Amino acid sequence: MTAQLAALSIDALNPPALARFWAGLLGWETAYSSPGLVSLEPHDDTGFRLQFLQTSESKTVPNQMHFDLTSSSLEDQRATVDRALALGARHLDIGQGEVEHVVLADPEGNELDVIEPGNGFLADCGFIGALSSDGTQEVGYFWSAALGWPLVWDQDQETAIRSPHGGPKITWGGPPVRPKTGTNRWHFDLAPPAGADQQAEVDRLLALGATRVDIGQGDVPWVVLADPDGNELCVLASA
Repeated sequence: MTAQLAALSIDALNPPALARFWAGLLGWETAYSSPGLVSLEPHDDTGFRLQFLQTSESKTVPNQMHFDLTSSSLEDQRATVDRALALGARHLDIGQGEVEHVVLADPEGNELDVIEPGNGFLADCGFIGALSSDGTQEVGYFWSAALGWPLVWDQDQETAIRSPHGGPKITWGGPPVRPKTGTNRWHFDLAPPAGADQQAEVDRLLALGATRVDIGQGDVPWVVLADPDGNELCVLASA
């Protein structure tokens, strides 16, 4: 038995406002809302929640991961871009040059791509085609073992995994990997398998190559680890 990807948690200066953007863009429902924490539930096969957590730190560097949203046609791609802009997104130049996908930033500067129609790699995926990540081949192998998701791409040090139940792919682009500066604004929350002990799951992840990290979390019921690339993750308390 392996851990379940329970949520992708996103630091936000204004969690309710950022959650409204993503709920409007994805068509997801709000499951829980308070001033400092908003949780969105998917209506599709994504398989994990989005959680927006209060922070006082503004975004200053590119995120380690971002969403790739799919399109069925050029009209569909334009409609997604227009909807995102109407909700508060903006066009973003990250040096991409002349490309067929459209690079945007959400209202707090988090990058996202609206992929062109006909993209073969994401052809069998839903609206969220991929969670595209900066990372090494080693970290792709780690997350495959951590989640029990098979590798669906492993070539030229680029890796991708996908849940056996479908949903988006998680991809890692291989070298060069940007040096990590500070704590990531996006991180995974893992839930131990049903009936499993939290400490047993922590020990399993440590054996796979994770490390314990202190990000000033203090006395909390979850355990903070880092994957082999240093990206933070949280192991939640057993249900």
